[in-house]
Parts: sequence; structure tokens; C-alpha cells
Amino acid sequence: MRYICQWLSLLGLVLVLAGCGASQAAVPATTVGTVATAVAISTSAPTEISATMAPATATAAATEAMTAVAAVSAATTAATSSAAGGELTVFAAASLTDAFRQIGKNFAAANSGSNVTFNFAGSQQLAQQIGQGAPADVFAAASAKTMNDVITSGQVVSGTQRTFVRNRLVVVFPKDNPAGVKALKDLAKPGLKLDLAAKAVPVGQYALDFLDKASKDPAFGGSFKTEVLKNVVSYEDNVKAVLAKVTLGEADVGIVYTTDISLDGADKVGRVDIPDALNTIASYPIAAIKGSKNAELAAKFVSYVLAPEGQQVLVKYGFIPTIGSATGAVPGSVPLVVAGLVTTPVTLTADDLRKMAQVSIKATDKGGTEQTYSGVAIATVLAKAGVKPEATKIVFTGGDGYAQTLSLQDIQTEKDAIIVIDPNGSLRNILPKHQPKFWVKGLVKIDLQ
Repeated sequence: MRYICQWLSLLGLVLVLAGCGASQAAVPATTVGTVATAVAISTSAPTEISATMAPATATAAATEAMTAVAAVSAATTAATSSAAGGELTVFAAASLTDAFRQIGKNFAAANSGSNVTFNFAGSQQLAQQIGQGAPADVFAAASAKTMNDVITSGQVVSGTQRTFVRNRLVVVFPKDNPAGVKALKDLAKPGLKLDLAAKAVPVGQYALDFLDKASKDPAFGGSFKTEVLKNVVSYEDNVKAVLAKVTLGEADVGIVYTTDISLDGADKVGRVDIPDALNTIASYPIAAIKGSKNAELAAKFVSYVLAPEGQQVLVKYGFIPTIGSATGAVPGSVPLVVAGLVTTPVTLTADDLRKMAQVSIKATDKGGTEQTYSGVAIATVLAKAGVKPEATKIVFTGGDGYAQTLSLQDIQTEKDAIIVIDPNGSLRNILPKHQPKFWVKGLVKIDLQ
């Protein structure tokens, strides 16, 4: 009997330990990208041992229970070790999906043994999940307000938050344009089916800001916003859902980010640009989250996104980069992307441009002084990408968000229009037949529309 009591005491301790191990519940999250395999821990009730059980039977049961606890402990230790060795979970705004997937692959390749798991959704949804304890290591939002909410709740590692990229809005419609949308004023046409993101979603709030600005412009009239909102048929949880409905023809028009229709997206929809005076330059912040199981790797990822390697990918997908002190890199680290209505989107670094045929031209700067500039003809750059026949406009965008739109035909016939590399390594377009206000410093993108 004394042996039975000893075994029961030992078994009780084992079962208590097993119960403690089983109480750690995992928080489920919808992830996109590379997903780590989770260790399954059984939560079934332990085998009961009768007080009348023979010592040998009790010994076997206790041994089995101890083996189970050891297995759970080993699995937990392995999971913790794996996390410390390179597991990272990044919560990112839906508009970052394509760019961050590429950044994630590049980051994993540059950091041996690391594995990045992404959770893409509306920024407001992600902030709510983080507030409820979802296991995030890094958060990248599409608005400063959403990030500030997470900071205020005490979830962000102090001092890690940084603006890492910018974006702007555009109006889109199905390729066949059944509603005949040609101008921003058409958004107020009775019967138009407009799809927007919800107000809680950053792009939804930015769309409302645009309508507020337009309503204060005499060209649109004070009732413009009211009339436009009467046409809303649906409010979506994220910007990708808005684009999907427009692409599928379930809505006549929608408001999304320009990045949503960069690269391949340019062929799927038509667009009406929103002028800078009415548009919003959306700033995207990124930060490391408190309680991360791999704080060192989280900090590395944030730094990688801000570094030239991350910025180059973001520019490729149509984002407006942060340059200079924001990235810790010289402006020249950011390449030029030629995209939109082109056969093959191209990305050109300063070194790429130096290897291309150089021409010298004379142009008068804004100070009224005629100067000689040397660089690559814009016509040569466009030829490399292959301009599609339907393109009629060309948009030059700088790293600070400054953009100028011109007739494509004018640029194609202006043989002296070139791209130069400034002394600090950044790029600039020189257009002798156009006023210097059309010359964009820190040029990062040429978009054909």
C-alpha cells in the first residue's frame, strides 16, 4: 500500500505538470506566405489511476504519463528554440501583400534559418487582433492613426515606429467601362455603382478626405460628397476587396491605391487620376511589437524594409519610397521603376542608366540660367519597357510624392527629354520644352497611363 501511495503522489505531480503545459492555447491567425508548422499539444483528459491498481500497473501508467509530459516539454522546447532561431510573424496592411511577399522571400534568403509568416488584412483589423493578444512580431499599417492607436495601447516597442513608404489614391473602373466614367465628376452620376472601403479602413478614410476636399472646390460643388455617397453599393473590409469587385464588374467604379493597379493590374482596369490638390499622400508606418518571441529578428526586419533592399522592392510595386534620412541611405539607392501601360515593367538603377547611351542637351533651369545636362533619353528608357498603344499620359513621380502628368505624345516627340543622375546619386527628368516645375527631383517612377 505504501508503494501505491508513493506512485499516486508521483503521478499527481506529473498530471499537474501536464495540465500546466496544456493550458497554453495558441491564437489562430489567417496567414499568407510561408507558414510555420505548429506543434499540436493534446488537451484530452489524463488516464485515471484506481487506488486499488496493482503497483506494476501503476508504474506503467505513471511511466506512460511521464513520457507524454516529456514529449510535450520537448515539443514546447523545440518550438521555442525554432522561434528564437528565426520564426517571425508580420501583420501587414492588405495593400502591401505583393510587395511584402517579395520582401519576405528576400529577407529569409539574406537571413539564413529565418522564416517569415504574414497576416494580411485591413490595418484596423490587424490592430484589433494585436490588441486582443494575437502573436505578432512586426506591424506595418497603412495609416499613422492606426499605428498610433496600437502605440497608445502599449503594444509597440518604443522608438521602433518609422514611416517606411507612401501611397496615393486613384479612381478605377472595369476595363469595358459600362458606366462611361471619364472624369471625377462622374462619381456623382445618379445610378452609378460605387464601391469603397469602410471608413475604419485607411483607404476608406482617405477616400472620404478626397470627397471632402472636392466638395470645397467650386468646380465640384458643395453637395458633391453627398451625391457621391448616395451611389455607394458596398463598403469593404480592405482595399483588395474593392479592386476585386471593380475588376469583376460588380461595381462601376471604386477608389483604391495606385499600387493596387501597378504592374499587371494596369491591364485589368481603367483609371481616373486624382490631382494632388485633392489627393492624399498616405504614409505607412512600421514597428516592432512588444512581447515578440524574436525581438532581434523583428528589429532586423524593420531595418530591412527601411534599407535600400526593401525600398527597391516597394518602388517596384508602385509605392513612393522614403529616402535620405528616413532610410539611412542616399537617395541614389532607390532605383527608377517604369510601369503601367508597358509591355515589360522595368527597374533601372543609376548604374543601369550609366551603361545606356548618353546624350547632352541644353535647358534653362528655374533660375533662368541655361545649362548643359547629360543623361539618357527618356525615349530610350520607354523603348526598353515597351509602351502599349493605349497609353496617352506619362506621370513622373519623386520620392517625396511630388508628381507631374504630361501628354505622352509630347514627351515622345521631345528628343531632348532626358533622365540625369544628380551629384548626390538621385535621378531627375530634364524637359527643355517644359517649365522646370515639370522637372521631378528624386525621380523614382515613370507611370504610363
